[in-house]
Amino acid sequence: MAMEIELKAHVGDPEALKAAISLLTGCVPLSFEKDDCYWAALDCVPKSGVRLRRESLRRPDGGAEEKVLVTYKAKEVREGIEINDEREFTVSDGDIFGELLKRLGLEPGVRKHKRGWAWTCGNIYAELAEVSGSTRNLGWFLELEILAEEAGTETVAAARGELLGLLERLKVGRECIEERYYAEMLGEQ
Repeated sequence: MAMEIELKAHVGDPEALKAAISLLTGCVPLSFEKDDCYWAALDCVPKSGVRLRRESLRRPDGGAEEKVLVTYKAKEVREGIEINDEREFTVSDGDIFGELLKRLGLEPGVRKHKRGWAWTCGNIYAELAEVSGSTRNLGWFLELEILAEEAGTETVAAARGELLGLLERLKVGRECIEERYYAEMLGEQ
C-alpha cells in the first residue's frame, strides 16, 4: 500500500516552468492526457467514490501508451499537503466497467481533463498540467508527489519539506499552493 503525499500550485507561465523543470531534471518530459470521471452515490460530495481515468502517455522517443485506470482513495489535507491512501488497478474496457458502476448504484459526476508533461525529480514525481472540466478551465498547475509506505507525522513532515523545497527551487511561491481538490473546484458553480 502506498500513500501519496502531494501538493499542487497554480502556475502563471507554464512554458517557463516546463523549461526550468527540464533543466533541473536533465530529462525530456513525458507528455500525457488524462480524462477522469468521478463516480459516486447520488448526493455525495466526490471526496470518495471511484475515479475512472482514461490515460494517454507519449514518450519523448515517440512511443505511446493508453490505459484505463480505476482508483479509489481516502483523502485528507494537512497544512496544504494532500495525503491520499490510494488504491488503483487497470481494466481492459472502461465502458464495461462504467456499466458495472451504474449497476452498483453509482452515477457519473464531476469530469476532469488534464494535459501536460511529467518528470521524475529524485523521489518526487512532478506534473505540469492544464486542468479543465466540462464547463470550466481551472488553468495550469504544478503537482508534486511523493509515495510513502505510511503517512505518520514524521514521514509527512519530511515529504512536506522536500515538496516545498522543490517548489522553492522552481521559484513557485507558497501562496500559489491550492488546498482544494480539483473535483471541488470543478463542482463549484
